[in-house]
Amino acid sequence: MNRFKPNAPAGLLVNSQTLLAQGHPDIASSQDPAQSRLRIEQAIWQDSDRDSERERILSLLSEHGAGLADRTTLPGHLTGSALVVNHAGTHVLLLFHAKLQRWLQPGGHADGDHELAAVALREATEETGIQGLAVLVPAVDVDIHRIPARGEMDSHLHLDLRFVVLAPEGASPHKNHESEELRWVTPQELAELTDEPGLVRLCTAGLIALEQYRRSFRAPANPNTVQ
Repeated sequence: MNRFKPNAPAGLLVNSQTLLAQGHPDIASSQDPAQSRLRIEQAIWQDSDRDSERERILSLLSEHGAGLADRTTLPGHLTGSALVVNHAGTHVLLLFHAKLQRWLQPGGHADGDHELAAVALREATEETGIQGLAVLVPAVDVDIHRIPARGEMDSHLHLDLRFVVLAPEGASPHKNHESEELRWVTPQELAELTDEPGLVRLCTAGLIALEQYRRSFRAPANPNTVQ
């Protein structure tokens, strides 16, 4: 199996990408914080500014251990989210969040699960109603953002690791109670719907990663590939 090369420069993919369906043993649920650490450390992106957020999350993980996957942990806790891309790779799926009243990508709390790729896939499945989704690992983005106080929960941080999730051909989404609308959009339409730089960044990074993954199947074998 192709593996991530730990010392690869930021933004470099070394034949490391794998597309995994729900139930695959490589993304089995885990309560071990070493698993979320692995996913965070293996994440690859073009934007070097993400490195400081990676280090901040890893520091909090060292401090809180397994508890960082608990939604009550402060000052923040782990979440996983998904850029859901249609099978053709031309559109991404956004939801209009009922509580936040904003266009967002699917995602949610880890709720004790340190396999963040599985968290992203689970949330994408629940929030879009699409069966047969598959998650691309490693992650392509990380984002730390503040959630306003609501009810008994103080304002806190979401420590969000973000993955590409690929939809099967002909996928038809169905919203749940968390959203008012689901919409397939092009990257240009996404930029017109939102002024959230993290979502625009995720869309760009995710589509690049998916194209690199698909190109790896079209390219001739490289004798220098890390196996």
